[in-house]
Amino acid sequence: MKKFIGDKKFYLMVLAVAVPIMVQNGITNFVAMLDNIMIGRVGTEEMSGVAVANQLFFVFNVTIFGLLSGAGIFGAQFFGSKNVEGLRDTFRFKVISGCVLMTAGILLLYFKGEQLISLYLHDVDGSSDVAATLSFGGQYLRIMLIGTVPYVFAQIYASTLRETGETVAPMRAGVAAVVTNTALNYVLIFGRFGAPCLGVSGAAIATVVSRFVECGIIILWTHRRADQFLFIRNVYRNFRVPGSLVIKIMQKGSPLMVNELLWSAGMAIMTQCYSTYGLVVIAGLNISSTISNVCNIVWLAMGNAIAIIIGQLLGAGKMEEARDTDRKLIFFSVSSCFLIGGILLALAPVFPQIYNTSDEVRALATRLIIVGACFMPVQAFLHGAYFTLRSGGQTVITFLFDSCFLWACSIPAAFCLSRYSGLPILMTYLFCQSLDIIKCVIGFILVKKGVWLRNIVG
Repeated sequence: MKKFIGDKKFYLMVLAVAVPIMVQNGITNFVAMLDNIMIGRVGTEEMSGVAVANQLFFVFNVTIFGLLSGAGIFGAQFFGSKNVEGLRDTFRFKVISGCVLMTAGILLLYFKGEQLISLYLHDVDGSSDVAATLSFGGQYLRIMLIGTVPYVFAQIYASTLRETGETVAPMRAGVAAVVTNTALNYVLIFGRFGAPCLGVSGAAIATVVSRFVECGIIILWTHRRADQFLFIRNVYRNFRVPGSLVIKIMQKGSPLMVNELLWSAGMAIMTQCYSTYGLVVIAGLNISSTISNVCNIVWLAMGNAIAIIIGQLLGAGKMEEARDTDRKLIFFSVSSCFLIGGILLALAPVFPQIYNTSDEVRALATRLIIVGACFMPVQAFLHGAYFTLRSGGQTVITFLFDSCFLWACSIPAAFCLSRYSGLPILMTYLFCQSLDIIKCVIGFILVKKGVWLRNIVG
């Protein structure tokens, strides 16, 4: 068991990196849950419209994450090898490419957003108001587009700081943002303290304001500590990035960005397949994913910890230490998720009762939460394997491992089962989740073979 369990010093090191990320993600997802509950108290159509709009923003956000992660592979290894100029150039690359991708996303969602939302709206039994759901989703989307600018820049700074091992500052900025978001949600959604009752528009305004707060805090904090974070000195004096580095980042990072784009788009298509069962399913999935996201913070944070810790070890050329550390990190993540999954199982019958919706939606949400809880350790292992492969620059393999599997297996299964099989939604959802077990086997083989043990900046 010593191969899988570290000593006290090991876990203190891991928790120092992972806990601030867990806290930030936990508070963010907890507040998102409160927002969701507040909107869910208004009505099912409002909740469903916001859920579909957020599905589109999910694709945008994950694509930004993929872009920054591709460059971040080099950022972590540059920091591990004490190459300040390399880290500075990586940051500049993030700014330039982030702005390009952000502009493309804003234009697409502004002109085609409502058409994309309508793809998810199906009234199979005549009991749902599709037009109202579309209207609420459109209102929310148009306001939320304003918040994409501070969101992108906050992610650029936060991701670079994490690559240097600084995870507390992004956490503090995130905490300030979610406190702002929660307070404004209460005031603007329900019209408290003399404010107008804005419903879904109020929720969007609150989120946009909170993103400006987060962005402002993290940018000011970083620039005021230029003596500590040397990469930020004169970073905006010019935007020249060495061509050799651009080529390397594009070679290693492009597959990662494309992977995240295809993966997030694939997950959106999976949801669209499930939505053919009716708006009841959209509402049920929204409720189940809201509570699951809060519980998923452990394996999500552990994935980030693997990327940071293993990336720095590889950059320093400590290959055997990286292998040993990675094994223990993945084991810790999976073990933790057996406990968290048990907690989620206990909450499954209770959480949907909070929402102002039908008994049918509540019953479906409960069953979906149970399925998600049972598969949480599986997701923890997949996430750990993915970030292990990524830390060594194996982005083509992660592309095949992640999004190619989704598009080749999961999406065809969801499409065929939802349209031609006659199976109920729960069986279709369970079958599609079970396919991830195949990915676990593939991921285990790749990690064990050590194909990721590479220094790409030496």
